Amino acid sequence: MHADPDSPRFVAWVRSAAPYIHAFGGRTFVIAVGGEVLQGPLANSLVQDCNLLAALGIKLVLVVGARPQIEEELAARGLPPRYHKGLRVTDAQAMDCVKRANGAIRIDVEALFSQGLPNTPMAGSTIEVASGNFLTARPVGVVDGIDHGYTGTVRKVDVEALNDALADSDIVLMQPYGYSLTGEVFNLSMEEVAESVAVALQATKLIYLCDAPGIVNEQGALVPELTADEAAQWLKAGRGITEDLGLYLPRAIRAVKLGVARAHMIDRDLDGALLLEFFTTQGVGSVISRERLALMRNARVDDVPAIAGLIAPLEADGTLVSRGRERLEREIERFSVLEHDEVIMGCAAFYPYPEEQMAELACLAVMAEYRRHGYGEQILSYVETRARAERIKQLFVLTTVTAHWFVERGFVEAGVDALPRVRRENYNPQRRSKVLVKRL
Repeated sequence: MHADPDSPRFVAWVRSAAPYIHAFGGRTFVIAVGGEVLQGPLANSLVQDCNLLAALGIKLVLVVGARPQIEEELAARGLPPRYHKGLRVTDAQAMDCVKRANGAIRIDVEALFSQGLPNTPMAGSTIEVASGNFLTARPVGVVDGIDHGYTGTVRKVDVEALNDALADSDIVLMQPYGYSLTGEVFNLSMEEVAESVAVALQATKLIYLCDAPGIVNEQGALVPELTADEAAQWLKAGRGITEDLGLYLPRAIRAVKLGVARAHMIDRDLDGALLLEFFTTQGVGSVISRERLALMRNARVDDVPAIAGLIAPLEADGTLVSRGRERLEREIERFSVLEHDEVIMGCAAFYPYPEEQMAELACLAVMAEYRRHGYGEQILSYVETRARAERIKQLFVLTTVTAHWFVERGFVEAGVDALPRVRRENYNPQRRSKVLVKRL
């Protein structure tokens, strides 16, 4: 039997997705979906992808909006929609439309998650969907002289009940309405509900499916990563801000400032967008975080498997000297790692020789998919800063195939005699490694 020619790519993708699968298991994702998605051709695909996320052990809260469905209900009764500053004004008649639209959506979503036909992505699935009165609401009241009626805002999220539902079910379905302490029902905005729930649960991810690929620059190129402060600047400038982004981006910014790890803006019209965003190194949307995603830190013992996997291909082709797990564990305090969105993308080791005021930069490695992202330079800069802090005057490397990369970054070729005495005695002449030195 001959293997499919696409098999190597498939195997490579599964292996590259493995770190994310390990990282996300048991974490909480809040996914906000506008009613437009349920009316579009990708509703079934979205449910299938949510089913897969749940099967991987991710705790899912799905917040489903109903704006277009409410508009249809209003139009059927000959009632005009009323908004003030993007927020619906909900009188008694409009509230009846809100109830009808949300009731129909709940039935439709639960039906989609009940699929299980053979030869489909949902085959054998036993997804349990939970819902309930997890939100306490209060009225918005009179704003700018306009009485918003039954339009409300989130007062409280019942975190204990929500966590119980997540523990007992695969997916929790939430809709944009809440109950007051007097038993009234209030119409809420989907984007506010998603933000409030994500903050209350301290979710790992808050995801908004929107009418844009994400945030794009003046050239139309996607901006894949922003800090909350940078996203606020984009919002203030109004550059490339679509209707959805204008509603969702302020919520995303607040959420990450209040403890949500990441907020994502993803194209609602891209099939498989959730999987592409979370299980590929490049992603497909814009992610917002409190601090920059790519951060250097000191390595820990539990990083050893990731470091070993990162350097294994370079050891196999002779670029790096083989170290083995035991040596990595012994020398882990010498290592620093570059972590991107909780996945280790690069590493380097630092061996000081303080008597000669020199230090060796060793084992510099970056995940293949990220070698054009400037991460090598970021690691080098981090090691140089560490060396200066320890009063090191010269940094050296021994390399067989990457000499040009270091020369381009200020290193100069030198002889073996330039090495510290102890390192010179351990030099392996059979590898014929070049010695490169940089003065700090």
